[in-house]
Amino acid sequence: MDVFVKQKANALNGVDLSRKGSVDAPIQPLIEYINNESDYFTTSSCSGRIIVFDDVKPTDPSSKGDHDIYVKKKGCKWLFTSHDMVAHQEVVSSLDDVTGDAVFKFEPFVLHVQCKSLQRAQQMLGIAVASGFRNSGISIGNKGKILVAVRSTHTMEVPLTQNGNLLVTKEIFCDIKK
Repeated sequence: MDVFVKQKANALNGVDLSRKGSVDAPIQPLIEYINNESDYFTTSSCSGRIIVFDDVKPTDPSSKGDHDIYVKKKGCKWLFTSHDMVAHQEVVSSLDDVTGDAVFKFEPFVLHVQCKSLQRAQQMLGIAVASGFRNSGISIGNKGKILVAVRSTHTMEVPLTQNGNLLVTKEIFCDIKK
């Protein structure tokens, strides 16, 4: 069996190791389309998300009772996350019990596609760039894996609290939607 075909089968039949554990609904049709093509398969994706996190570092996250939302590798506690449009009140209410430095973050769509050949990767990259994803690129791993990362530069990160004290008024969230 071709190495690429075996890698594709393993990736598509494996466990989703993302924090969410599944493909985001808004991009499900795109993922299915790509994965049905013989020369491509997706290795990771995100339709874009809004996150509010508190970087307070508990000394023992398991003793807090909230270790499921404590992200060790990032050293933060996720207060709110959504891959959908949200009401401003959802974001505001996530700040109610903040004790550290809360940050609002918007992360845009991202997609990683493994390609069978460099030629197919160049085609995928051309489509990505032509579609406005100007921060996309090709990487070739030391074992010959060819990946296209489809990325944009449209990200935002805003501090909301410092040591539990609001840096912005809650009313500012009401003005955002106007």
